[in-house]
Amino acid sequence: MSTDNRMKLVTHFIAGYPTLESSFETAKGLIAGGAYALEMQIPFSDPSADGPVIESACRKSLEAGFRVAEGFELVERIKAFADIPVYIMSYSAIVFNKGVSAFVERAKKTGASGLIIPDLTPGSDEGLYETGRNAGIGVVPVIVPGVSDSRLSEIMAEKPEWVYLALRSGITGSYTTLDEENLGFLARLRKYGVKIMAGFGIRTPEQVETLRPYCEAAIAGSFIVNRVTEAAAASAVESVQEAAADAVKYLLGQDQL
Repeated sequence: MSTDNRMKLVTHFIAGYPTLESSFETAKGLIAGGAYALEMQIPFSDPSADGPVIESACRKSLEAGFRVAEGFELVERIKAFADIPVYIMSYSAIVFNKGVSAFVERAKKTGASGLIIPDLTPGSDEGLYETGRNAGIGVVPVIVPGVSDSRLSEIMAEKPEWVYLALRSGITGSYTTLDEENLGFLARLRKYGVKIMAGFGIRTPEQVETLRPYCEAAIAGSFIVNRVTEAAAASAVESVQEAAADAVKYLLGQDQL
């Protein structure tokens, strides 16, 4: 359970979107707004968990020529700017293309706190979790409500520091109702003694506040990418940074949009 006076917020953004430089400005805005940690997505052309907002942003980043190496460099810039946890999120094809060991080692060198690779799950992870442990960088498993106790035990056998609970199945973006199913499952997770970040469809401060007794951090993605997209239409890098900061403050109940 979070004992902070303020709920922690993990904020998702897309490397290279709307441009490489403005994605750095977005990160600066998220930090200024009070984000606890950043989840930086390395774009992939065929995502399995992303809704239309994030998928569109990833596609535009790739169309503009984004390269994976630029994502690692962006993490290094962010870590030089602020001492904030940064989690690198992407998909297995990106990891395999570079090689699991090489990808993990490069992520570690950037100063990243962990990796979130939703389609590499414990037991079918091609050595990602072991490689992460050996390199000293955490790998965060993504789970959904309803997973069996036996499967949960397999996942927890990897001894993750954090787990990412997708509050519903499907793809990101649409509003998620917090109900007996997902909140009850969060309560079940507490017995494993891991830190929990919970997301998918978080777009109001009321949702964030509802999650407070159940987990250490809420995650917001599509809501923030939407705000950045709207600001980018003004063609001013400064507006992207301001929009990102305002989105975080709003979700933390500090301001109105």
